[in-house]
Amino acid sequence: MRSFEGATAVVTGAAAGLGRALCERFGRAGARLVALDRDEAALAHAAAALQAAGIEVAAIACDVTDERAVAQAMQAGADTFGGIDVLVCNAGISHHGEFARTAPDVIRRVMAVNFLGAVHCTHAALPQLLARRGMIIAISSVAGFAPLAGRTGYAASKHALHGFFDSLRSELDGTGVGVMLVCPSFIATDIDRHALDGEGRPYRGSKAITGRLAAPEAIAAQIHDAACRERRLLLPGATARLAWWVSRLAPAAYARIMVRRMRAS
Repeated sequence: MRSFEGATAVVTGAAAGLGRALCERFGRAGARLVALDRDEAALAHAAAALQAAGIEVAAIACDVTDERAVAQAMQAGADTFGGIDVLVCNAGISHHGEFARTAPDVIRRVMAVNFLGAVHCTHAALPQLLARRGMIIAISSVAGFAPLAGRTGYAASKHALHGFFDSLRSELDGTGVGVMLVCPSFIATDIDRHALDGEGRPYRGSKAITGRLAAPEAIAAQIHDAACRERRLLLPGATARLAWWVSRLAPAAYARIMVRRMRAS
């Protein structure tokens, strides 16, 4: 069992939604937080609420697509608390639209945040994590292991996380650094409110939702518990577990369900 009492945890996309819930949960477990987000005002508000709850937090405005800014933020966090023990790669954006009507630049923007943002953070934090036998938690999605019709770029970015972090885990074998991938289904956050359409504008269409929206606090609690147990993969919720098995045992049927839901939305 891994304990986070006294640990320093870096959380990206920390200003709201799952990121903020993760800060609260790890903070209650005794961790000190380095909260990163590009929305400086929202981040300041979240940090004030965490501090009011007695949680130590250093809030640093940072765009994870900026490699230099990420390196500076990681160093600032390590300097503040004496090191980094946990990295939670949570920052992400989404898009909606069939690929035929989606500009390639939209795919690049999604990949830049969801995949390269995680790469930047991991590369910058890895020396600290190796020195302290720390842990990396990557927030993926059901779309990281199964198709998601109408959101090819989002699915590609999450599939890329699996290839990267599963391979990195192999490289880190024997170092004491843990790597966990988390694949939730739908969570009640603002990610869809900030999603892009096929031309890169704010998406205003309907969303195909399968099952109930999970509360960010509930998912954060499951992530914390799984991290304590050094899990390699977490499928939080019945929908995520069902998607895992159906996509493997009946992939053609799974794909048909996805297309049908996309067309109905």
